[in-house]
Amino acid sequence: MSTATYVIDASHSHAAFSVRHMMIANVRGEFSQLAGEVGYDPERPEGTTVSVTIQAGSVNTREEKRDAHLRGADFFDAENHPTITFRSKGAKVGGDGLVLTGDLTIRGVTHEVSLAVEEITPEAKDPWGNTRLGASASAKFKRSAYGLTWNAALEAGGVLVGDEVKIQLEVELIKQA
Repeated sequence: MSTATYVIDASHSHAAFSVRHMMIANVRGEFSQLAGEVGYDPERPEGTTVSVTIQAGSVNTREEKRDAHLRGADFFDAENHPTITFRSKGAKVGGDGLVLTGDLTIRGVTHEVSLAVEEITPEAKDPWGNTRLGASASAKFKRSAYGLTWNAALEAGGVLVGDEVKIQLEVELIKQA
């Protein structure tokens, strides 16, 4: 086999995040607009490449006031920085699966992150003749590293928004001819 190119089927994919709120519970959200391309060969997974673009303004936490704040200058500043990107630089097969290392860019700030790919499904034909496969992946990073530093002190101690962000990706990919 050789490396095949796949594109993300956005209508069947999910880019979600969670962050601690008031040091009590995790608040979850997602981005509804994402696009990207994956190069993958199941016989040579260490050659995997990924390029993903997420529209920052498509953030949805099921609370419109919070979403407007997240789109604004205190957080994503979607007007001036409309996209969040991930570009892989390497892949390594380990005991727990595939780990992609790459550049994550938010608000024009880029840092290297590791994306743990927990599952890659086998290829399957859909009813329309397309070949598809799926993948599940996760990552963690500090939002402060990207200039996402807005916060508020709590009367009882601690802060309103945690610094660690957890990312969970579920993607369905369509093989290109």
